[in-house]
Amino acid sequence: MISTIRTAHRPKSLLPAGLGVLAVLSLLPSIPATAAPVDDASPRAVTQAERRTAAYLDSLRNRPERLKAFFKALPKGGDLHNHLSGAAKTEFLIKLAGEKGLCIDATMTAVAPPCGPGKRPAVDAQTDAVFRQQIVRAWSMQDFPSDQSGHDHFFDTFGKFSLATWDRGKLLADVADTVVEQNQFYLETMVTPASDSARKLADAVGYDADLAAFHRKLLAGGQLDRVVDDAVKEADDANAQFRVAAHCDTAHPDPGCRLPVRWISQVSRGSTPARVFTQMAVGMRLAERDPRFVAVNLVQPEDGESALLNYSLQMRMLNYLRGQYPGAHLTLHAGELAPGLVKPEDLTFHIREAVLVAGAERIGHGVDLVHEDDWRQLARTMAQRKVAVEVPFSSNKQILGIAGDDHPFNAYRRYGVPVVLSTDDPGVSRIDISHEYQYAAKTYDLGYTELKDLARASLEYAFRDGRSLWATGSAPSGYRLVAVCRSERPGTDHPSARCARYLADNPKAATEWRQETAFATFESRHR
Repeated sequence: MISTIRTAHRPKSLLPAGLGVLAVLSLLPSIPATAAPVDDASPRAVTQAERRTAAYLDSLRNRPERLKAFFKALPKGGDLHNHLSGAAKTEFLIKLAGEKGLCIDATMTAVAPPCGPGKRPAVDAQTDAVFRQQIVRAWSMQDFPSDQSGHDHFFDTFGKFSLATWDRGKLLADVADTVVEQNQFYLETMVTPASDSARKLADAVGYDADLAAFHRKLLAGGQLDRVVDDAVKEADDANAQFRVAAHCDTAHPDPGCRLPVRWISQVSRGSTPARVFTQMAVGMRLAERDPRFVAVNLVQPEDGESALLNYSLQMRMLNYLRGQYPGAHLTLHAGELAPGLVKPEDLTFHIREAVLVAGAERIGHGVDLVHEDDWRQLARTMAQRKVAVEVPFSSNKQILGIAGDDHPFNAYRRYGVPVVLSTDDPGVSRIDISHEYQYAAKTYDLGYTELKDLARASLEYAFRDGRSLWATGSAPSGYRLVAVCRSERPGTDHPSARCARYLADNPKAATEWRQETAFATFESRHR
């Protein structure tokens, strides 16, 4: 039941962030309240158990400790937008830095030994609380002043702790345990596979504006496959390291050993066109060859100079490669922008091109929706195509200063666009997924059934192999079980032979069944 390992290389690598920012974010318009939804599905039926649980949640409004416990215990699906290096707890990264003998320089950056003048052994942080807190503040958003650039500080953290993140298996052990403890059932996490090999191949071959010709050059002589071989070996090594770190083959395995994990290959959008295209090709070929890898995503600041200059080119690259590798999924950071961060014209097309040109099946952030050209029609198209939006509220606020009514969360929901809550970089943000659900409930006045369906959506729109537990088209109208399992009651009945076979043949359905069983247990506490 375990499932998988990873390949994590560098963090959400970044361009130097130099745009101070975002005082003008208060100019972002509120979302119109008159948006018309596209989905005319019948209202969702509410069970008696859900009504009781909803009433219990309402009773906790002025009981913060119990409210916090409720959200931690709430089954919360899967995390689909998660960068492994940014997800690990900061204290754990400090511990790894000490174990690796790294030094901390005057800028609080982890550097290789020896620790000469102006540098201090990272291991000192284990006994010096003041030193440890200095590193924590530099490597995360803890205590970050509200009058400074959250955007710059957030992205700068990755360069500071980068050298501590090379033991991918150990990082996964830390992150997977947290996901399970947060009552989630699945994880997709981002890593950069075979980054050195991909860079060398791109530089050796050289860019060709004819994408088909460039692709043929990468394939020639098995060059691209050798890079993929390197990525597979990285994943194998990380898997072995994970199993040791998480004690998976002992009598007392860590909770994370039972978590299904899949990898999304990161592409550094700020790199040269040759390197970007090569990383894309590696990630897509890897997803078709190794079932542990499911998709490709672009990372680094979307407002970076090269990322802005080459955005449309990169969408065309993805369009071409998706035709070559139809088995690879695609989710894209798109619309992680706000007024004042980029020129107004750069706010008008990023989500659109991610969906209509690249063919993204999900997008991450999507914060600038209402600035897109004809954004209402774009939202209708996303709803019709079931293009889900991965929403990490905390990082949107910390990086862009966007929160509350300025966030398009309600606009997406009004138009029927699937929404899933995610963490992005919970280690950097100093949050967990329970915090994100509680924030959503308070900020947007969500009831229990709405929270439950957000959790369901995070599994429904996961790139998990196999068919869904839910009948085709039923998700927006109330999550109706597939025919072979329709008479079943997860959590109260053992599945029939037919349903059990369906679950065995479809890992996605099995994971969703596991969550439904957890919901039945959760709701039974509130009788």
